[in-house]
Amino acid sequence: MRAAVTTTYDYRIHYKDSGAIWKLSTFFLEHIPFHSPDLVFFCIGTDRSTGDALGPLTGSRLTEFQAFPFPVIGTLESPLHALNLEQHIKDVYIKTPNAYIVAIDACLGKESSIGQLIVQDGSMLPGLAVGKNLPAVGNVSIKGIVNIGGFMEYAVLQSTRLHLPFEMSRTIARALQLANNRSKL
Repeated sequence: MRAAVTTTYDYRIHYKDSGAIWKLSTFFLEHIPFHSPDLVFFCIGTDRSTGDALGPLTGSRLTEFQAFPFPVIGTLESPLHALNLEQHIKDVYIKTPNAYIVAIDACLGKESSIGQLIVQDGSMLPGLAVGKNLPAVGNVSIKGIVNIGGFMEYAVLQSTRLHLPFEMSRTIARALQLANNRSKL
């Protein structure tokens, strides 16, 4: 696994903020090595839970961009979830020992934070909100707060309106595509 960036960061922006796509793309340019042939995107979640669909929605959007040249693992058609995450991590490091993984997943948080996109250096622990013990993944983590955490997390994720993860995935995917395009200039 490639070493993480030595500086720490915790960037937050609401997906509806004015200029969110441009601002996110600028931040992505500073912290994601778009020039690296070892860049891989892990879009974690499942299409069986509306609240947990942020990752697969984002992955599907990224694969629809013809000019997005990086491997994307986790789409609506082929989700990356608790049952296959560990195997995909192993497979990536076998094929690409120096893989730089950008992990994307939904998360729960405070009511005032719903709609926030969080970009952090280092790995994330998928499934933590619902008590799963999954391996840490990612050199960079992109999380979207889709609903309130702290009580009956499974039910909260199941009852989350699809519109929010759908729109948040659009913002993330467009910002990543824009950052990739800008990196070539």
